[in-house]
Order: sequence, then structure tokens, then C-alpha cells
Amino acid sequence: MTMNNLLRWFVLGALALRCASVAATNVGAPAPAFALPDADAKTVSLATLHGHVVYVDFWASWCGPCRKSFPWMNAMQQKYAAQGFKVVAVNVDKRRADADKFLAQVPAQFTTVFDASGATPAAYDVKAMPSSVLIDADGNVTLVEEGFRDERRDALEARIRALLPHS
Repeated sequence: MTMNNLLRWFVLGALALRCASVAATNVGAPAPAFALPDADAKTVSLATLHGHVVYVDFWASWCGPCRKSFPWMNAMQQKYAAQGFKVVAVNVDKRRADADKFLAQVPAQFTTVFDASGATPAAYDVKAMPSSVLIDADGNVTLVEEGFRDERRDALEARIRALLPHS
């Protein structure tokens, strides 16, 4: 791990610890609100996604496992969008150029927003990259995942399917 990565982890950890008591993410609790700019500088807010099942993923350009999670999230977005599923990936890089370079190599076919301030990952008590939070249609947290592991893909998809309306 490079010194820059260590510094990023330290800063992210310090922010999470500082804000954990304020808005830590707990299963069953309402998901912390956010309103962040997307690539076109349009604001995406959790409030506007009420009624959808939302998979919020926190990622960074320097995160190796994030490269593996993006194709899976693309597949989930494509497979379940018609049933009301939304992926929102929150980038935590300080420099937007780093995120843009990552996205040029690993395209996202889902909503990507940017939070260089680190307020949103702090509100969600993010401790690892990537981290994800599955939110039900009522806005409540149903699952918190740290990291991305191939052996968890099927279980994650099953959790998503269980929250979607059945036709």
C-alpha cells in the first residue's frame, strides 16, 4: 500500500469516527440523506429515489476491488432497473480527474456522484473501500457490506431481488 493510500484510509477513518455517533448506518434505520452532483453537475438525492430499492456504493479510483464491483453493479442495474432498482456510486476521490480516469477505464452504466468532502461516507460510517449499503423502497438500510468479494455476488443479488416487487 502506498503512502497516499495509507493517508486516504487514515483520513476516511478519522471522518467516519468523527461522524459515526451523528449518523452511523444501522440495519433497520433510515438511510442518511445525501444530495450530490453527478457527472453533469445535476444533483442526485436519496430523497428523489424514495420508492426505489437503492444500492449505494462508496468507491475510489485507487481501490482495486472497486474495479471488480463495477461490472457486477452494471449487470444488476441492467437486470433490475425495470423493477425499480437503482445503483448510486459515490466517489470519494479528492481530485475529480482521478475518478474520471477510473471511469474511462471501468465505465459505469449507473448513476455516479461525487463527494470530495467526504461528508457522505462519514454519514454512512464507511470504513473500507468499496463499501455498499442496500436501502429498501421505504428508505431503510437493509444491508451493509464492506469490500467486494466474488463469493458474495449471488447472496447480494438475492437480497436485492427479495426487496423488489414481484410480478
